[in-house]
Amino acid sequence: MIKNKTGIFFILSIILAGWTACTPESGTKKIRFFGEAQGTYYALTYYADDTLVTQQQIDSLLTAFDLSASIWVKQSVISRINNNDPDVAPDRDFINIFRIAEKVSDETDGAFDITVGPLVEAWGFGFENRADVNLRMIDSLLPLANYRAVRIVDGKVIKDNPGIQIDYNAIAQGYSVDLTGGFLLKNGIRNFLIDIGGELLAKGTKPDGSLWVVGIEKPSKEMDSERELKATLKITDKAVATSGNYRKYYEIDGVRYSHTINPKTGYPVRHSLLSATVIADSAAIADAYATAFMVMGLEKARTFLVSHPEMEAFFIYQGKDRQMKTYATEGIADRIVDR
Repeated sequence: MIKNKTGIFFILSIILAGWTACTPESGTKKIRFFGEAQGTYYALTYYADDTLVTQQQIDSLLTAFDLSASIWVKQSVISRINNNDPDVAPDRDFINIFRIAEKVSDETDGAFDITVGPLVEAWGFGFENRADVNLRMIDSLLPLANYRAVRIVDGKVIKDNPGIQIDYNAIAQGYSVDLTGGFLLKNGIRNFLIDIGGELLAKGTKPDGSLWVVGIEKPSKEMDSERELKATLKITDKAVATSGNYRKYYEIDGVRYSHTINPKTGYPVRHSLLSATVIADSAAIADAYATAFMVMGLEKARTFLVSHPEMEAFFIYQGKDRQMKTYATEGIADRIVDR
């Protein structure tokens, strides 16, 4: 279980559509920022009577967040905790992400696991090149992939094994979207769309009352294929996140190995689900569950959603006839603009 967020934060599973010009209400401005954060892009659009938030403020917010939760920043809180630095304490954002991840892990029976990092490294989807993976190696690393073996007690992160590595890659990007959204709301902005590497949060509407429109990418046969849309959705007051298996992988002797690692087996998942898009109130929640569903596979994910009506999902999978098919929860049908 991981969404690799190195130079390219996994895939742009959702891309923006519908950022077309519109006639604003008297005095309402359309303000747009584009930048880089967490090894990927960010794009932000909001409507307000004035520039209530600047791009410099957004850049500063996201840079500060990296100092908490990015494993790619050597002096970040998470990096120091992974290095067993006795002088570091988890900050608010680290703790918030940990609690959300813990809840999702419990509810998905460990399909989502922030301690899967050593396995990701072994398969070549982290800092290091791929190792010569074999059963003995996987067996030696599996004990380190256990979210129940790490906890926060009295302001300290306690690991049952010092070799455990915490990796927020599959949730931090969504959390940063929520963090940015909270900052906009705090500053009086009520109508906005935030996109950080494909994880989205939409609030309010455009000045003409229309909803935000976002796209879901069509899974490609090759990692460098041109991007196409499979569907477009209209949303408001919701977050959207997508996880998939078709942009980050490698092949050995004709066998394709996905970057999504099953924490229970230690091996890349191999099933029919190609991508999972989740709509939820929180981008962090949507981000984490999208990854969990990719680990669980289509049938288990569908069964899970029956008892979680607070979430909506759109799955793209390969049928038995090897043709691309889709499945959408009931609530998402009204959101689909084009399919």
